[in-house]
Amino acid sequence: MPLPDGPSPFPRSGRWAERPAGSTWGDFGPDDVLGRLNLMGPEQVRRGVAEVADGHTFCLSLPLDQPLRPGRALSPHRLPPVVRPTVRAGLVNFHCDLAVTFPGASDVVSDDLVVLHTQFSTQWDAFGHVGARFDADRDGVDEVVYYNGWRAGGDVRGPSNPDTAGATSLGDLAGIADGAASSSDAGPVGISHMAEHGVQGRAVLLDLRHHLGDARQAVGGTLLQDLMRADGIELQPGDVLLLHTGLGEAVLNGGELDGGAVLDGGDAELQEWVRSSGVAAIAADNHAVEAFPAIRHRPGDPVLPLHELCLFRLGVHLGELWWLGDLARHLRQQSRHAFLLTAPPLRLPGATGSPVTPIATT
Repeated sequence: MPLPDGPSPFPRSGRWAERPAGSTWGDFGPDDVLGRLNLMGPEQVRRGVAEVADGHTFCLSLPLDQPLRPGRALSPHRLPPVVRPTVRAGLVNFHCDLAVTFPGASDVVSDDLVVLHTQFSTQWDAFGHVGARFDADRDGVDEVVYYNGWRAGGDVRGPSNPDTAGATSLGDLAGIADGAASSSDAGPVGISHMAEHGVQGRAVLLDLRHHLGDARQAVGGTLLQDLMRADGIELQPGDVLLLHTGLGEAVLNGGELDGGAVLDGGDAELQEWVRSSGVAAIAADNHAVEAFPAIRHRPGDPVLPLHELCLFRLGVHLGELWWLGDLARHLRQQSRHAFLLTAPPLRLPGATGSPVTPIATT
């Protein structure tokens, strides 16, 4: 599917009479749930396969119990996974001898359950991860809405009582497995739509660490495009852009978690580049892809302007805390930047994000 040409005409939806400025609401249909993933079709997959030259594969995920520092968390409200055995016939189902229930059997089995925060480690953000207050009805009153006008409280539902949501400790998190929390449902802006569509195609990596080092540096649209030109990177509509900043190495090596390059999400030239590039998704090895909070945040502006632009206005998924160091080194040794990316999230109905174990094939 080609990139929509211009802001109009577009199908109006029964959910909204006005769309945010610079958004693509309706461009892929009034009930669209995929956003720029609509550009990732068979031709884009073939382009990704055509980039495979040496057949090397790279895991682009951190261990899902990272990043973790004693007394320090990137997101205090997100906790590492709890992994524990299930129960079988009243026994701990770990090194469990099936002869207990099947006399004479020689099998010994183990079986787990996992309770996790979907965005603690390597992840995709769903469109339901960030919405905004916006007067979609054009009645003078802001509503809480998400990409393509899907509504909070109707299309997108969740508990409002903290007693039936969340966890503040590993003990609380483990208790959720016993039914201590109620469910939420991101519905049309949930991550399962990304999983059902699939995420496979051509991707390119920009090695910001190679160009800028490990010091904290904001990257706006002009610098981003200059560095892409310096590396000879040609991004095509439907591609995924990966940004290597070096934070992944810091995570695994016990280094500082506050350094490295980061996108200046409020930069007007960067926002215009994202709009016009046709990029299907953006992922980085840092905490939020962009600086958090925004570098020039003012009252009334979004604290996460790139998230607001991508997830709320354009339908561009964001990936965070990916492991990109090995891939970046390999590509630079080969004087390459493009590869085949396979990165589907979990098909987890209702969730606003998902762990992911992306695979790059070069």
